Amino acid sequence: MRTKARDLRKGQTLAESILWRLLRDRRLRRLKFRRQFSIPPFVADFCCYELRLIVELDGEVHAEPRQAAHDENRDWYLQSLGYTVVRFPNKKVFEDPQGVLSEIFEIAWRKGWVE
Repeated sequence: MRTKARDLRKGQTLAESILWRLLRDRRLRRLKFRRQFSIPPFVADFCCYELRLIVELDGEVHAEPRQAAHDENRDWYLQSLGYTVVRFPNKKVFEDPQGVLSEIFEIAWRKGWVE
């Protein structure tokens, strides 16, 4: 899993790169996010482990029925481990990155995780 996560970090998508620049180094209200975070048997795009918050970015392939079903099962499994999973289409990261950050922060705030 560690090797897979490392490979994914090296080959991140453009959307992942953009969001990572905005999340890294506690840039979003001091929340610590890790990219390509291993939660066996999966690797989450971004994870704030302390809050058990996972952020996933979805390219066009995620709209295909088979992939959508896989994502739904994956999200269910991660939620059963106590994680909150939020998904954004890559397009939203390109068009409204600040909106994505606002939504992530709002989720953390509504859950009472941050002030």
